[in-house]
Amino acid sequence: MITGALRETGRLFALAAEVSRAVFRRPFQFREFTEQFWFVASVTILPAALVSIPFGAVIALQVGSLTQQLGAQSFTGGASVLAVVQQASPLIVALLIAGAGGSAICADLGSRTIREELDAMEVMGVSPVQRLVVPRVLAAMGVAVLLNGLVSVVGILGGYFFNVVMQGGTPGAYLSSFSALAQLPDLYVSELKALVFGFIAGIVAAYRGLNPRGGPKGVGDAVNQSAVITFLLLFFVNMVMTAVYLRIVPPKGG
Repeated sequence: MITGALRETGRLFALAAEVSRAVFRRPFQFREFTEQFWFVASVTILPAALVSIPFGAVIALQVGSLTQQLGAQSFTGGASVLAVVQQASPLIVALLIAGAGGSAICADLGSRTIREELDAMEVMGVSPVQRLVVPRVLAAMGVAVLLNGLVSVVGILGGYFFNVVMQGGTPGAYLSSFSALAQLPDLYVSELKALVFGFIAGIVAAYRGLNPRGGPKGVGDAVNQSAVITFLLLFFVNMVMTAVYLRIVPPKGG
């Protein structure tokens, strides 16, 4: 079992390295990239906007309640924004990219694999990785970065509404606390997380789609496995990136 897990992990990293190299090879499949970008965006934009509202509301309500107990209600806005931008927004985007876009990518590649389309492409001298995988991974990364900005804005607006309206907060204090706690590196690390998470989601979905087992039933199992594996990797990578960021970037005023 351990040997099999290590073998699968090595193949996953090998695919990631091959995709990274193939990005810079010609010809670039721009049409395929555009189609996949639009597809991933179309299935994730609305759910991301809808999910970000309750996320921002829950964070604002919880942080607002805690700051009231500590007598620091004026910092509610800054604390809520940091939580939404640094943590909630990239994770929401990653989960939706993996759950919606990644599942579709895995199912598409898996169905092509069991129909032996990829073997036919290799016989004709066409690289399936460069022709099919690279545009899908880049599309997942691009949508994740752009979607992260949308989720951050919607989450912040939702948090502002619930803190000011539901908890009786002061709009001026909520907005002025931004400058006290938030800084540009917080946005940079959020976008970097979204980019990395999109890459992970695309690579895992492509790997499981290229290696299904057991015919059509194996494709369905591969879709489920890709979602579970991606979720586990995302939370682990998020923990590592957050720990590194907090070590190398001092808090504002620190």
